[in-house]
Amino acid sequence: MTARIDTYVKAVRPTLANAAAVGAPGQPRPAGKLPKEERARRDELAQERMACWKAIGEAGGTDAWVAQELRNKGLSTEGLDSPSDRDKAQYKAKKKAEAEERRKLQRRAWEAYHATHINHLGAGVHWEDDPDTDRFDVEHRQARARDNGLPELKGAAELAAAMGLPVARLRWLTYHRETDTSAHYYTFTIPKRDGSPRTLFAPKRELKAAQRWMLRQVAERLPVHNAAHGFLADRSIVTNAQAHAGAEVIVKLDIRDFFPTVTWRRVKGLLRKGGLSESVATLLSLLATESPRELVQFRGKTLHVAVGPRALPQGAPTSPALTNALCLRLDRRLSGLSRLLGFTYTRYADDLAFSWRPAESAGKAKESGRPPVGALLRGVSQILPAEGFQLHPDKTRVLRRGERQKITGLVVNQNPSGSTAPAVRVPRDVLRRLRAAIHNREKGKPTKPGETLNHLQGMAAFVHMTDPQRGRALLDRIAALAAKQPSEPT
Repeated sequence: MTARIDTYVKAVRPTLANAAAVGAPGQPRPAGKLPKEERARRDELAQERMACWKAIGEAGGTDAWVAQELRNKGLSTEGLDSPSDRDKAQYKAKKKAEAEERRKLQRRAWEAYHATHINHLGAGVHWEDDPDTDRFDVEHRQARARDNGLPELKGAAELAAAMGLPVARLRWLTYHRETDTSAHYYTFTIPKRDGSPRTLFAPKRELKAAQRWMLRQVAERLPVHNAAHGFLADRSIVTNAQAHAGAEVIVKLDIRDFFPTVTWRRVKGLLRKGGLSESVATLLSLLATESPRELVQFRGKTLHVAVGPRALPQGAPTSPALTNALCLRLDRRLSGLSRLLGFTYTRYADDLAFSWRPAESAGKAKESGRPPVGALLRGVSQILPAEGFQLHPDKTRVLRRGERQKITGLVVNQNPSGSTAPAVRVPRDVLRRLRAAIHNREKGKPTKPGETLNHLQGMAAFVHMTDPQRGRALLDRIAALAAKQPSEPT
């Protein structure tokens, strides 16, 4: 194991002292911010290498460019006759100078190629710099990309230019390493409802900027089913709950390990189906995914070791939009099953909700007046694995009219006749705690640890989503408290 890990150990992260030696595009930035002159030198070097590769292309290839440069410098020995004994020493010296300059030129050509091409993306990742069409492209790929509003990108150079990055920098952001000395994400954990830890990934600044470009230009333009309500414009937990308000029976299901189930290869297949080329889909799928990693101390270094496949990280801006698009066929199948059995179906991220009303039921369910919950659960248990997901058995809930029915944190039970409460509302206990907290502050009583005005304002805004009149009154009371206590930390 020691030998294997040692093979993958990357060079030490550059410092300001050796930045000049590794300041080319594609290398990690130093721990401290580079001075302005160093950044300018790196950008100048990148432009120089791009110009060099352009000159190589115009010359007809690396060999032709090297021969041309040798002739321009007067070091070419092409066409020289065999020297006499008297001129042999001079001929050998010229051949030696030519060989030395050829090596330098070939190194420059390789550096120019490396700065303008991807070449390799790590173990287990198939990559070809040639952006030609391959046999796995969908039929009429370019037309499908235009229909989805996706940008026309032939390869890595076009993608990097669209993102405003050098090609080598894009390679650094997408390169897959099983073991690395640094990471593109900050990771931290928060407790779930059951107390178990939930790991969140926060992309670092440069990666986040690239992912936001991908979100706007690609992920948000892919088709999504009407049953999806999470992370979409004009959709929210309120619209998700409203679809089930006043139902006789509600069935709530949960997908186990939703984001970790979506590997980078599934994302790549989604993007190719959307109309992107092989190379662009590969780069974007790697850009939007990461492996779960553990910190390992090895020979005085802290290593980030992958302990699982690359998948969508919970916390990246691209993950929700990609899962919505990936679940298009799943949503279609579950919607069809729901219509067949008389249910209404919605999905908010990994939360699946089904509601049943007698007036909307069909077939035997309508005749008996009983919801076919068993048939629904059997159908879902078959559809989910077929679509690459797994049902979380511990989170299946069947909620009937006589008990509190909650969808994405909101109560959807049918209101008593004559009630003016909204059909979808915040639970009473939440509203009661908020009112008590505001009242205690107004009376000058001690507050709970960690409770801030911003926290109360967020809870009041939550109420405002479902009941604008009541929420507005609570927000006004909190604003009045903030005016009296402007120095309170948030």
